[in-house]
Amino acid sequence: MGFSLGMIVEGSVAILLAVTIGYCVVLNARLKRLHQDREQFTKVIGDLVQATSLAKSAVMELKTAALEADNQLSEKLTETERFERILAEQVLSGQALIEKIAKITAAARNHELAEKKSEPARAIAPVEPVEPANRLQSALQQLSMRPGIGGRAA
Repeated sequence: MGFSLGMIVEGSVAILLAVTIGYCVVLNARLKRLHQDREQFTKVIGDLVQATSLAKSAVMELKTAALEADNQLSEKLTETERFERILAEQVLSGQALIEKIAKITAAARNHELAEKKSEPARAIAPVEPVEPANRLQSALQQLSMRPGIGGRAA
C-alpha cells in the first residue's frame, strides 16, 4: 500500500500541478486583456480630459461673448432712452409751436373776417405774396392763405 499510496499522492500532486498550470495560463490571458483594457481606458480618460478642457474653454469664451453682448446692449438701450427723451421733448415743443401757429392763424382769420364785414363790398384783389422777414411769418402767411383750415392743426 505504501507504494500505491505514494503513487496516488504523486499522481494527485501531478494532477493538481497540471490544474494549477492551466489555471495560471488562464489567469495570464486575463491579465493580458486587463492590461490592454487598462491602456485603452487610459486613452479614453485622456480623451475625456482633453474634451473637458476644450468644453471649459468654450464655455469661458461664451461667457465673455455674452458679457460683451450684454454691455453693448446696455449701451444701446441707454442711448435709445436718451434719444427717446430728446424726441419726446421735441414732439412736445413741436406741439406747442403748432398750437401757437393755430392760435395766430385763427386770430388772423378772425381779424380778416372782421375787416371784410366792416368794409363795403368791393372787388377782391388777388393777394400778392409779401416777402416775410423770417420763416415763421412765411409759414403763418401760407397757413392764412389756405381755405378751410380754420386755425386747426393738421
